[in-house]
Amino acid sequence: MPRVCYFTGKKTTFGNQKTHRGKAKYLGGVGTKTTGITARKFKANIQKVRAVVNGRIVRIKVSAKAIRNGMVVKPVRRKQQKAA
Repeated sequence: MPRVCYFTGKKTTFGNQKTHRGKAKYLGGVGTKTTGITARKFKANIQKVRAVVNGRIVRIKVSAKAIRNGMVVKPVRRKQQKAA
């Protein structure tokens, strides 16, 4: 199962990490130069939660943003009965 949010569709995206050398011009240097470009990943904050989907309680992967925005309906927690 991939790292994809059930509601928003957020998933891992790709980009580059740039490495610089030198002193910035505004600090009195001759400017910075790019000395390397490396691939990197931006991972979405995916959580596994129990939620009510179509009237059933299921475990789904959702982003933290979806949880904050109230897209996830959590199941009702029942109180435990004490044994007599």
